[in-house]
Amino acid sequence: MTKTLRILVLAGDGIGLEVTAEAVKTLQDLAEITGHTFQFDQAPIGGVAIRVHGAPLPPQTLEKALASDAVLLGAVGGNEFNSLPPDRRPEAGLLQLRNALGGFANLRPAFAWPGLAGNSPLRPEVVEGVDILFVRELLGGLYFGQPRAWDKEANAAWNTMRYTRDEVVRVAKVAFELAQKRRKKVTSVDKANVLEVSQLWRATVTEVAEQYPDVKLEHQYVDAMAMHLMNTPRDFDVVLTENLFGDILSDEAAVITGSLGMLPSATVGGKVNLYEPVHGSAPDIAGKGVANPLGAILTAAMLLRHSAGLQEEADAVEAAVRRVLDQGYRTMDLTRGAVSAKVLPTQDMGKRVREALIARSAPAEYEPSRH
Repeated sequence: MTKTLRILVLAGDGIGLEVTAEAVKTLQDLAEITGHTFQFDQAPIGGVAIRVHGAPLPPQTLEKALASDAVLLGAVGGNEFNSLPPDRRPEAGLLQLRNALGGFANLRPAFAWPGLAGNSPLRPEVVEGVDILFVRELLGGLYFGQPRAWDKEANAAWNTMRYTRDEVVRVAKVAFELAQKRRKKVTSVDKANVLEVSQLWRATVTEVAEQYPDVKLEHQYVDAMAMHLMNTPRDFDVVLTENLFGDILSDEAAVITGSLGMLPSATVGGKVNLYEPVHGSAPDIAGKGVANPLGAILTAAMLLRHSAGLQEEADAVEAAVRRVLDQGYRTMDLTRGAVSAKVLPTQDMGKRVREALIARSAPAEYEPSRH
């Protein structure tokens, strides 16, 4: 059964334009192979929106996002906007979009790709076989809590970390349900020895766990988790975190994959799902054709899985990425420890993935991803 999907593309700033273009081309080629219809529209967000419209999230962009079936975002940000107040910077547009779309669960897989072990500073025997799915609560905590302010006259600033029981319950259920389809283990991360918010978090997650007796629950303090993630990453399956801790830990997990450029993400649970690679706009390499598009392409695979229900097609895209890596092709960020890497620019790497996808649209010889 073929499907029609309306996808809003928000390429954003910096390398967002380059990597998102490769993700869109991959979806277009997949549509030709499968007969599905993907309708693409585009709109500005972030720095480019500030330049043209004077705001990081123009009303027309939000209107298009709410009318779509899925939103595919590149990255936002740029050094030229650093002097602006926080609520007018490109990143504010992303936070506003997340809030408006209502997605509260951010899914961030960290997978040790075969052939990339040498790109990680960790020993190969540490990262081999690692398959972690971070479930990060996305609409609460310090990023959205009120009051928040910077009083320059008083030389003081403050943010508020706040969660309600219901906010914790809904994201915890997502983590446990995903764990049931994986290795049936949830690690909940908090700082319950210091923070009252974390005490609420731990008590609520423990309560939710009673509804999933087939899933093992463990708790970790965030500082201990940061250490264990580097020493024994194979110990973890689904990692459940609040907003700030999840942001930091999932970025740290780039050490496992070898590069931030390999990390995709999906934000689900709201009116419209939002998909974006974990990396930022990287203005220092923007326009040079050296950015890694694989995180964006893998993000497109998550879009197929979570918004279109196209599991086989998502597996096919991920298998194409693996096939290209198996063939020794790399972008500049993936050359650490590679003796005979075939280094490709952004567009050529995207083209290789699409060629692998077309050559074999079914990933039968590869183990399907569970993300």
